[in-house]
Amino acid sequence: MSNELDKILISPSQPDFEEKMDKLRSGIMGLAMFLAGDERIKQIVKIVRDVVERGDEAVAGYTKEYDDIELSPDEFRISKEDLEKAHKEIDKQLLSPIQQAIENVKRYQKEIYIGHNKKCSDETEIKYTPIKRVGICVPGASAPLPSTVIMTAVPAQIAGVEEIAVVSPPRYKSSIHPVVLGVCYELGIEEVYRVGGAQAVAALTVGTHKIKRVDKIVGPGNQWVQSAKKEVFGSVGIDSIAGPSEVLIIANDKANPAWVAADMLSQAEHAPGSAVVFTDSRKLAKEVLSELKNQVNQLNRAEETIKCLVDFGGIVIFDDMNDVIKHADELAAEHLEIQCGVESRKVADRIHNAGAIFIGDYSPVAVGDYWAGPSHTLPTGLSAMFSSALSANDFIKSTSIIEYDKQKLAQSAEDIIRLAEAEGLDAHAKSVKIRQEK
Repeated sequence: MSNELDKILISPSQPDFEEKMDKLRSGIMGLAMFLAGDERIKQIVKIVRDVVERGDEAVAGYTKEYDDIELSPDEFRISKEDLEKAHKEIDKQLLSPIQQAIENVKRYQKEIYIGHNKKCSDETEIKYTPIKRVGICVPGASAPLPSTVIMTAVPAQIAGVEEIAVVSPPRYKSSIHPVVLGVCYELGIEEVYRVGGAQAVAALTVGTHKIKRVDKIVGPGNQWVQSAKKEVFGSVGIDSIAGPSEVLIIANDKANPAWVAADMLSQAEHAPGSAVVFTDSRKLAKEVLSELKNQVNQLNRAEETIKCLVDFGGIVIFDDMNDVIKHADELAAEHLEIQCGVESRKVADRIHNAGAIFIGDYSPVAVGDYWAGPSHTLPTGLSAMFSSALSANDFIKSTSIIEYDKQKLAQSAEDIIRLAEAEGLDAHAKSVKIRQEK
């Protein structure tokens, strides 16, 4: 079946090259948009409305329906004692890297934080205020995802967010995996709820008796969670509509084809997930394809991964690196690896659109996922053209400050009045005129 992968080799010599490139781009965008039929959208709207009307009762009902767990509203929240118990039970060999990862993220977020009040020209200022209350969605995957807690909660804490509520579906023994709970405790987060899905997003948005509403919701999740975030946006802030994982690898003839293939598979095995290589070397392209065929057969989910590569992947050969960079900017990948030997940094400097850039042979996506410091919550589906990685700066809001005295207003009064009158807003103009009367 791995011979199916021959379909992902694309080059300008093929008569349908542009058509294939358009299909690749639109496929990745569609994947991130969670395009769905009307029925799912209607169901999400129904869930949100139901939670608005029935509160905790609705949350419990949908938890029973979708997670097959029966909880009373009093059982939603994890006790502080259970959080502490989970923390104590974390293997010390795991706790140490968790603590170091937290420190790495803290250091980076402090360094990039911009939320410091500033005086500007002409009696104006800008004032930054942390968002007061944030909700974090943590997926309830079969394996624990403590990194999600770290990469979302730590930036919020650095920004000064006072209250953080974590929601996650009860998929591990009718609760949340203890490693996730232990990380919450390590970070001082005491408000954790064993509810997930669209019902958790709705509860965080409108508030229930047991779950207090938040000001912003962040974090990854399945199509139900992301579609629900899209539905409630405007009533509450969100980070993004986070689609399935993506990687684009720019590689030249200096790259190791086995490593390139391994990095493609690390994202494609999510199924769905997108994995693409852009190169100016036909030799490397063929070697990567050969490595993919060998390595994919060693995976537990080989069949699903192959289908994912065929549907949302590609090894694309371009005439030169200028074309590679041009098309890479058009794809605006979530993760962009650059494996071009000593030229890697120069190539990276020419890239404008990417969620995160991983430079050199020894910077796989996993370094960013767990360790380096930047958040792994990144824009997907070409949205890196206009949005950024989650950071401490996403948990602050700015307020403009204007302070004119009598003399300063007098200097500009006539111009302000003319502009107001040009727009037909007489009361605006008069609010200035009245201050000029003796």
